[in-house]
Amino acid sequence: MRKKVGQVALVVSGFGVMPLADGALAQTSSSRSTNLPPIEILEPQARQRAASRPASTAANPRRVASRPRARQAEAPPSVFPTPGVPQTGTVGQPPVPYAGGQVASGARLGLLGNTSIFSAPFNITSFTSKLIEDQQARSIADVVSNDPSVRNDAPPFSERDSFFIRGFSVTNLDTAYDGLFYLANPRRSFLEGIERVEILKGPSALLSGGTARVGGTINLIPKRAGDEPLTRLTTGWMSDSQFWNHLDVGRRFGDFKEWGVRFNGSYRNGDTPLDLNSVEVGVASLGLDYRSEDFRASLDLNSSVQHINAPTSLFNSAAPNIVIPPAPNGRINTASKDEYIDSRYKMIAGRAEYDILPDTTLYLAGGGSIYNEDFLTSSYRITNYNGTATNTLAIQPQELQGYTGEIGLRSKFRTGVIGHQLNISAVEANNELYRGGTLGFKSYSYATNIYNPVRPLPGAFQTSGFAQSDDRPLLSRLTARSVAVSDTLSLFNDRLLLTLGGRWQDIALSGFVTAAGPTQGTRSSYYNEARFSPAVGAVIRATDELSIYGNYIEALDAGPTAPGTARNPNTVFPPMVSKQQEVGAKYDFGFVALTASLFQIEQPSAYTDPTTNIFSVDGLQRNRGAEFNIFGEPFKGVRLLGGIALIDAKQVSSIGGRYNGNDVPGVPTTSLTLYGEYDLPAWMAPGVTLTGRVIHTADVFYDQANTQTVSDWTRVDLGARYTFVAPNGKPAVLRATVENVADTAYYLSAARGYLAVGAPRTYMVSATFNF
Repeated sequence: MRKKVGQVALVVSGFGVMPLADGALAQTSSSRSTNLPPIEILEPQARQRAASRPASTAANPRRVASRPRARQAEAPPSVFPTPGVPQTGTVGQPPVPYAGGQVASGARLGLLGNTSIFSAPFNITSFTSKLIEDQQARSIADVVSNDPSVRNDAPPFSERDSFFIRGFSVTNLDTAYDGLFYLANPRRSFLEGIERVEILKGPSALLSGGTARVGGTINLIPKRAGDEPLTRLTTGWMSDSQFWNHLDVGRRFGDFKEWGVRFNGSYRNGDTPLDLNSVEVGVASLGLDYRSEDFRASLDLNSSVQHINAPTSLFNSAAPNIVIPPAPNGRINTASKDEYIDSRYKMIAGRAEYDILPDTTLYLAGGGSIYNEDFLTSSYRITNYNGTATNTLAIQPQELQGYTGEIGLRSKFRTGVIGHQLNISAVEANNELYRGGTLGFKSYSYATNIYNPVRPLPGAFQTSGFAQSDDRPLLSRLTARSVAVSDTLSLFNDRLLLTLGGRWQDIALSGFVTAAGPTQGTRSSYYNEARFSPAVGAVIRATDELSIYGNYIEALDAGPTAPGTARNPNTVFPPMVSKQQEVGAKYDFGFVALTASLFQIEQPSAYTDPTTNIFSVDGLQRNRGAEFNIFGEPFKGVRLLGGIALIDAKQVSSIGGRYNGNDVPGVPTTSLTLYGEYDLPAWMAPGVTLTGRVIHTADVFYDQANTQTVSDWTRVDLGARYTFVAPNGKPAVLRATVENVADTAYYLSAARGYLAVGAPRTYMVSATFNF
């Protein structure tokens, strides 16, 4: 039975008519009107170290606050009275935005804590809530499109987001929430309660532990209440007839504003530009926090529901040895009106930290989540260049449970002329998948065409009587336990920062019998192996503006087990190790920043040799790339964000050597993204900002043999917003955006053997009011 959107989210629409206090002050959701974050904002040569905090391992983040220019963003005001948060802490407001307000001056680097972009030995980006609001983003996929090294590989009208970072698959299941894994929505993370979307490019075994995430890691930072009261209502419309209300309320309480409450609730419902497709989404998030002189804590409660009629599938594909036909227009839907996806998600996460010394912080974090998914959907397989395809219906009700805990310590101190930031962390992350058993569904396939869909007559296939996700048997359990230690050494007045460390990690993976019968629930397979993953990173501050960095870091994944048909049956292999080497440079002009990086990532794979019939981990994919990025406000009223990524992804060693030297399917050699904003002069149109974005992805090969090609594509988005003072004396913003202005038909992705069609021309308008 289909689940309707929860009542908690449904009341959001009614909040818009509630009387609001006249004295409530508007507050931006960025940290410009909140307490100072953990990262220093002073120039290092002018920093006076207190006697109780003699060491400093962080290079100058060069925030907007230190920029003595007329067009600089407003510096965060002093919070009084409030305790200072040491650099070893993370609970509270995140690092302040960089010039232009679209990205932050720092990001959370797992074990290392909050770190300046310019002092991190990695390529990191942190998109702010201001950018999220101005682009009217709904989920992570809308935000990460601003990074040329990240590409979405799930169709926009499906139930999920999925990504490629530096040419490697990173699913939404691997997204972190406030630094903890398996807590975020495993299919699609909505952004109403999110302050920052952070992207670390490259592996992260030292920083975060866990498995996979070879190409990168996405981390969500939740919103926190600022010192000024916030009551904000946004109402919007999207084509074809989706209406969206979002309420954001923040308050602090106590004599010193120790207690904070931040609530976000939204409801969106209506038809999309895709034929027959409609979406209903409800989101509710509650963030609580407490701060005192040496203790800080937070608690987050999240819930979301998503109901989609006639969804598209992630698993559309093409048969081998055919010419891939051009993509159909994004309005064409091969699904029928009887198909649907219903999902429900709940999460709780907490974090606490205590300063046992002025520059030594002990922290504890943990949480749990549960996700349920029920659906009846179809996916097609193209069999001819004219668009002929076979559509197959399927169900797979499933439940995902995640629970993670972490305890650690960060300490800054000095031994002689050497400064240290010592980090110690122990993590356990668990992910359980429940699915299978008796489904009560009879499969059904039929012929169709991607340009002119053929839909079965009513009653041709089963639409009810299915098994439900909340009573499925346990299929698999993944447990990753680890202990990590690192030390960032600072020398020559912080001109040289050297990070050394490693993580010992134990991976346990269990499989269970799901078929109905007396053996259901018994363990069918078990894998348990451990490995130490070292890492090193270095930053040389050649000048106050120029930082040169390099790193070596790994990613870990469970090793395979040889199949019973191989000459070495049931052989268990140690964890597979992916390795990255990277060098780069970052130049900070104070109002605009430029970054460049060169990287190589090698990922092993396993196969059975067709000649010897021996199963081994001899496969290898090697991605080499160069990235160039820009962000900030190069001229007054002009803001830029984006760059270009060049990737050479090769199959170095493949099964039987038959594909050696070929390009990796689905990985473009060139990806470009550039987003810009221009404030019209006051004499022309005060308060009006024009926006635009260009996204380009080069053509890719669809198959390992490199005989099937998917064309390149370019998408252009245009928009405008108008900021003014409403009759109540508070700021208000009107926004309008057209995505895919030219209504280009294109394959958004051809990765992992699937074809994802991009969205057609889409209109969005919204109005934001503060009370």
